[in-house]
Amino acid sequence: MTTDAHQIDVLVADDEKPALDELVHLLRLDARIGEVLSVSSGAEALRMLSQRAVRIAFLDIHMPGLLGTELARSMLALAAPPAVVFVTADEARAVEAFELRAADYLLKPVRVERLRQAIDRVVDLGEPTAPADDEMVPVTVGSTVRFVRRSEVRWVQAQGDYSRLHTADGGHLVRIPISELETRWMDAGFLRVHRSTLVRSAAVTEARLSGSDPVVVVDQAVLPVSRRLIPVVREALVRAGARAEGSG
Repeated sequence: MTTDAHQIDVLVADDEKPALDELVHLLRLDARIGEVLSVSSGAEALRMLSQRAVRIAFLDIHMPGLLGTELARSMLALAAPPAVVFVTADEARAVEAFELRAADYLLKPVRVERLRQAIDRVVDLGEPTAPADDEMVPVTVGSTVRFVRRSEVRWVQAQGDYSRLHTADGGHLVRIPISELETRWMDAGFLRVHRSTLVRSAAVTEARLSGSDPVVVVDQAVLPVSRRLIPVVREALVRAGARAEGSG
């Protein structure tokens, strides 16, 4: 089958025929999608993917023989592994999907707008798979689970044992303390400016560190800076500015 050069080919694996047929139908409604390959088992999917490449693999998790998560691990050995989107009724496997660096996690029944968002995420990346060092965090949006990439986060706000990740499309609450995110994301350019605030240094557009109310500005948010952290914040922002200048 010949497809437009700008279209992307995908594979769908699901052992339940009604669910398989419905997802194939929804995918064919999207003009960006070229050929849709469909299989009913993980083993069959792996055989097909070893013979030809696709951009996205939509995988059910609970399939006989080879689970969708096991299939995703096996696909990492392929020369050109596709981006993985899990499609399942099992909300409890989101953390495992996160560890496998899935592009997205859709809960059945799949809504067409949610499917388009998953395709958007893969297309916007520009590459079939996520960079190995770009951590993804599972967040709950309504009744669905999606992933927020660390590179999308502009700043983080502590809310007790939770943290709110602020991105260009809004805030997402995750059950991870800000202290843990500070440790995990320090080497990725995130900077603690206050006991309740962590910012991406490169996202700071203005810093007013003198006077009685020191702040940094990220997008439209004016964020307070702890006075004891001013020297650390100033030094980090100078380094971030020098790096940006050097790469420009």
